[in-house]
Amino acid sequence: MKRLRWPSWMPIDPYILLLLGTVGLAALLPARGTGADVASGASTGAVAFLFFLYGARLSTREAMDGVRHWRLHVTVLACTFVVFPLLGLASRGLVPVFLTDPLYQGLLFLTLVPSTIQSSIAFTSIARGNVPAAICAGSFSSLVGIVVTPLLAAALLGGSGGGFSADSVVKIVLQLLVPFLAGQLLRRWIGGFVARHKKVLGLVDRGSILLVVYTAFSEGMVQGIWHQVSPARLAGLLAVEAVLLAVMLGLTWYGAKGLGFGRQDRIAIQFAGSKKSLAAGLPMASVLFGAQASLAVLPLMLFHQMQLMVCAVIAKRRSHDPEAVSPEEPAAPARTAVGTGSRSA
Repeated sequence: MKRLRWPSWMPIDPYILLLLGTVGLAALLPARGTGADVASGASTGAVAFLFFLYGARLSTREAMDGVRHWRLHVTVLACTFVVFPLLGLASRGLVPVFLTDPLYQGLLFLTLVPSTIQSSIAFTSIARGNVPAAICAGSFSSLVGIVVTPLLAAALLGGSGGGFSADSVVKIVLQLLVPFLAGQLLRRWIGGFVARHKKVLGLVDRGSILLVVYTAFSEGMVQGIWHQVSPARLAGLLAVEAVLLAVMLGLTWYGAKGLGFGRQDRIAIQFAGSKKSLAAGLPMASVLFGAQASLAVLPLMLFHQMQLMVCAVIAKRRSHDPEAVSPEEPAAPARTAVGTGSRSA
């Protein structure tokens, strides 16, 4: 029997529909009382396990192949933690015409979180880009973000950041960085198992995000904060985020060209430098914003879905680009390290 496949003509990724369904479930059946405590503990454990898997997947060879492209990584980090926040600060002028102050705070937080790992790798591979560099660029961004994002939130969000403190940084490090390092240390013994069961572990990746989304939005429903967001404000937020994504996609592509990067590196820079991680942003928001986390992550959730749909289209078009394979620049698969193909399929 043939496996059921998502229709190629459908523009929406099925995982996006699952995210929307999870939000709907939280709206209809939010976790309360003991159930909320159980869901919160489960989401914390799931995210920690997710970063443990990230550490177990990244081989030393892949890391070394990517580290050689230090200019690429500096460019991605600058886009993620300098250009993005500057654009977020500039959007302050859109309050109160397009955004309410709480939505602006959420939009600003969105610009502070690190880049994605998995989707950046997947899109870079589809577009025939530099996959090892994309792996390391996303991983470095996530590691740097564990420290930089809370510090930027403290500096730019101020009191609106809710629960920011030294204890918040410790919680984020324990939940994200420590599991990642543990995965790296144990990779020698479990790396093969992770590679053989990548499909099952991929379900853990996505399932953990769904659990975090359900927990955050359940808390928002219980707190009743959704009455603060009108359909008109949501439409305004979507428009602002569409402009933000378009600006970053243009800057990363043409800016990388101006800096002298080749086509494969430009692809990695565009997909790693223009995207934001839901996996890293949600747990950070839950620590930094507390009870207001659901409203704070709404811009991040919308941006995450938008970037997936737009980048999927761009990646497919880049894969058919006549410059995808040229005599001067070998095809991307020839440069990938052992094990990258399974992660970027």
